[in-house]
Amino acid sequence: MCRILCVRSDEPFDMELHLAAFAQLARESPEYQGDGWGCAWIDADGWRVYRNISPVWEDTAALAGRTTLLLAHARSAYRGEGIRVENNMPFFDGERAFIFNGELHGVRIKERGRIGAEKVFNFVKRFDDGDMGRALERGLDAIEKRTRYVRAMNLIVADASRRVHFATRFSEDPDYFRMHAARRDGVRILCSAPYPASDGRGAWTPVANGAVGTF
Repeated sequence: MCRILCVRSDEPFDMELHLAAFAQLARESPEYQGDGWGCAWIDADGWRVYRNISPVWEDTAALAGRTTLLLAHARSAYRGEGIRVENNMPFFDGERAFIFNGELHGVRIKERGRIGAEKVFNFVKRFDDGDMGRALERGLDAIEKRTRYVRAMNLIVADASRRVHFATRFSEDPDYFRMHAARRDGVRILCSAPYPASDGRGAWTPVANGAVGTF
């Protein structure tokens, strides 16, 4: 399953430190997360999006700079299918950036999208009447009712105003599928696993299974 990361702060922070920890996390994962990666962040001109088909730990782009909101995704393609850079997250619709990790079996929804995660993003947006948090609850409930088995379904949606919404659900292996949160010097971090021990800073709090919230 993929890895996802969101970092948010009222004051600008260095992206490079978080991306380096995220790359190490993906490289050391018990499941392969080298089928490409991407990130989205906000600068003075609005959203910026970067994607690369290489594993995040092999990418030499060395993205640097400061931002107040960063999303990153390291991909583990289901059955090794659809490994193309255009299938890398974050997905961006001109307003919102979206990242997802999970595994759904027997999904019965009709929605546009190249891969399952993009279909989930577009399906959830059907329920958005101005309250994305409520849209996540309603959309994921509808998906779960139309899915034979939800192994895990974790997602984060952010917009240019730096509103961040998340949801997490899993049916097995909480050591692997549970999301974790941390706060460091005013910087809030939400990640699909704690940073590697070599990062050496701060405690992480597990996010409750079934949680839907703002970040």
